[in-house]
Amino acid sequence: MNVELPFAPVDTIIRRNAGDLRVSAGAAEELAREIQAHGARLAIDAAERATADGRKTLMAEDFEVETVVDKDDLELPVAPVDRIARIDIDEHYRVSMDARIALADILEDYADNVARAAATLAHHADRRTITADDIETYFALFQ
Repeated sequence: MNVELPFAPVDTIIRRNAGDLRVSAGAAEELAREIQAHGARLAIDAAERATADGRKTLMAEDFEVETVVDKDDLELPVAPVDRIARIDIDEHYRVSMDARIALADILEDYADNVARAAATLAHHADRRTITADDIETYFALFQ
């Protein structure tokens, strides 16, 4: 599976949760992969909600978001999030800008939670670097 999400913003999200820990390139790549998979699953559910409402356009409410944040407040870029939303849904669906921003916000919160847990795992292992293994261990333990 190609990873649509650039690693740099994912690395930034990990670093803001890492404290004094370093972050390996592999950690950012692994988290980007997991974010993408999670986003694609959320888009499938959103597409089902839109279809139930007789629409082919995904809206923010299809992602169960009440308030859409300002896209400038997000670290994750919206264009790759749009591509992530379309990975596993019918090509005839459209994704509104508010839906893209809502999904980016959800995925950023998701990434923050994983990054915090990965930092805890790295500390527990008495390492100074968050690695891909920390991300993988989080998902093995908690998903």
